[in-house]
Amino acid sequence: MGRYVLRRLLQMIPVFIGTTFLIFVMVHALGDPVNALFGDRAPDPAVAAQIRAQYNLNDPLWLQYLKYMGKLFQWDFGTTFSGQTVTSQLASAYPVTLRLTAVAFVIEVVFGIGLGLLSGLRRGRVADNSVLILTLVVISIPTFVTGYVLQYLVGVKWGILPATVGFDVTFKSLILPGLVLASVSLAYVARLTRTTVAENSKADYVRTAVAKGLPRRRVVINHLLRNSLIPVVTFLGTDLGALMGGALVTERIFNIHGVGYTLYQGIVRQSTNTVVGFVTILVIVFLLANLLVDLLYAVLDPRIRYA
Repeated sequence: MGRYVLRRLLQMIPVFIGTTFLIFVMVHALGDPVNALFGDRAPDPAVAAQIRAQYNLNDPLWLQYLKYMGKLFQWDFGTTFSGQTVTSQLASAYPVTLRLTAVAFVIEVVFGIGLGLLSGLRRGRVADNSVLILTLVVISIPTFVTGYVLQYLVGVKWGILPATVGFDVTFKSLILPGLVLASVSLAYVARLTRTTVAENSKADYVRTAVAKGLPRRRVVINHLLRNSLIPVVTFLGTDLGALMGGALVTERIFNIHGVGYTLYQGIVRQSTNTVVGFVTILVIVFLLANLLVDLLYAVLDPRIRYA
């Protein structure tokens, strides 16, 4: 297991370098950040030259990337044009998005797997058809529509939960945006769980467990569900990073000053250090989540061993 983890960590190095370089190139392809900083006003040539020299914008792109990576390994993500360090932006934005992602992930896992298990055990019945219709509706509706509708109904009209979050981030205020953020992924998890449970319910090991006279609850949880969760865990691992990156729409709707909000501001202002720094952390989250998923395979299926 240790050798496998080490090998996977070494494989992450070229992936990390390649993805960060692509992000670096795409951000610079947006245009000249100095011109974007001044907007419609023509910048003073002396001031523009000073800014370009300060942020190494006169260097070739490959050299800018090497300098950026050199600072990155010292945990220095650079500074924005306003003088604020990207590290301080990360420290203020990521904890908020992590809490939102945690709420959304718990909702996705609990309700997604629960509905999928219920649907798979009652395949072809009313419960199964209801779950299929409900998840299809959720998948078909865009996230921003779901967000605005739930915000108006639950937050404004009925007053059950706070309609916006703002700077006062509490667990109660994150329930509604967490539900919106998790809605589409929840539907996919429910459908995937339903399919795998329905297929594995006819497997020989399930029939053997039933023939031994084991309690139904033990058969479902220890045998059927455990083996059915392998593809679900794969989806959940990749979706964990997607929830953090996909929080842009949700954070804009509920006025959450997290990663999505800061990324949007960075793209609009063409703040290269902000965008690259935030996306770099998202890349690390994706890579670590995939590694964790591979390790969980051995927990769910003892037949899987890593050399």
